[in-house]
Amino acid sequence: MRMLTGIVIDALDVAGMSRFWRDATRGRTGGLALRCVPASEPKPAHKNRLHLDLAGGVDWKAEVARLLALGARRVDIGQGDVPWDVLADPEGNEFCVLRPGHPGVRADSGLAAICLDVAERDRYAQSAFWQSQAGWHAVDYHDWGVRLREKPTSRVSLVMGPPAAPKAGRNRLRLEVTQRDWEPGEFHDAGGNEFHVRG
Repeated sequence: MRMLTGIVIDALDVAGMSRFWRDATRGRTGGLALRCVPASEPKPAHKNRLHLDLAGGVDWKAEVARLLALGARRVDIGQGDVPWDVLADPEGNEFCVLRPGHPGVRADSGLAAICLDVAERDRYAQSAFWQSQAGWHAVDYHDWGVRLREKPTSRVSLVMGPPAAPKAGRNRLRLEVTQRDWEPGEFHDAGGNEFHVRG
């Protein structure tokens, strides 16, 4: 059995980051575990290839203010004028707060999507890879990429599409899957992104 079961986050302050993400998502992660593990170095300056999207709900301005009070900060990654807010957690990992009406959002708070940078030419290969490894299924194909869900009604989706940040070192955030037929460890997907396997 193969299943996407969580996200691994490198952290200098494991307890603090675990607390931040628990509070930031209000514990609403669609059954996925957000697991912080010790890191020896701070996050590099470049944008992460994997980031999380949180649902802002109707009162998204208040939700952004709540996240800032928890220790998040606003960041500019060159997004320009977009209908969502780009923040970073206390250790600099980017995440987005989505406003009502954003495509694919099925919740008013908590984790709404996991976003993996994929080059346009690689999106179908990555989609096929993650459908086979995660047990999730494609529900949308668009110019911006591919969206997978565990079930058609699942609140959290895995979104893959361009632009792809350059691969510069080990990814700070990584997907984690449970697979009974693989040895536990760290592997690479079709785009060279690290992911964890738990037996």
